[in-house]
Amino acid sequence: MSVLALVHRGPATLPGCPEAVASLLRETGRDLDVRYVGPREELRLTADVLAGAVLYAQPGGGTLRPAWRKMRRHRKDLTGWVAGGGRYLGFCLGAYLAGESPGFGLLPGDTDQYLATDGAQIDHDGDAVVDVDWGGRRRGVYAQDPTTFHLDERAGPDTTVLARYPNRAPAALVTPYGAGRVGVVGPHPEATIDWFTDAGLPVPAEGGDDLARDLARDLVDHVLEG
Repeated sequence: MSVLALVHRGPATLPGCPEAVASLLRETGRDLDVRYVGPREELRLTADVLAGAVLYAQPGGGTLRPAWRKMRRHRKDLTGWVAGGGRYLGFCLGAYLAGESPGFGLLPGDTDQYLATDGAQIDHDGDAVVDVDWGGRRRGVYAQDPTTFHLDERAGPDTTVLARYPNRAPAALVTPYGAGRVGVVGPHPEATIDWFTDAGLPVPAEGGDDLARDLARDLVDHVLEG
């Protein structure tokens, strides 16, 4: 029997981001009924709709504060659902929104711009390819102002950093929240080849035709199986 996975699509996302996440979830080999949720979708983001889902994905989008103004009304429903056993998946802006200044407060710590960290590989918030070390594999991943994470004393042994940037700043992690689980990633491993070509970026060869989507599927696996 398939289980419901929700992908937010609305004013806090940009065209192509929800679609890339939805296609990724459909490629996981899991029996997921992937549906969009948002103000103009058949399903709206409500507590009742979340109650029927196992996974909620917040894709990339624009900048944090305008997105938060659109999403903050959902904070109570989302945090309550995750605390009760739901699984939150955040890509780039969706990872920023998992933080707390501002955000849903789903992380044991907060988020920051990777480009603001010492020794960052990039010095701008535009389209770029950034390197990440994911499980011992160095890979180039599409990014646009990617997130990093500052963990505090709330991060226990169940918090796992899956990937780091070359300066060792966290690039992806999974962590419990109540009875649920949260997985976040700063760059865009779900990106398809047109994201690179449209931005005039070199297409990384390390992942072949899959690019870095195998890394994104690894994040999904950790979120659902943890």
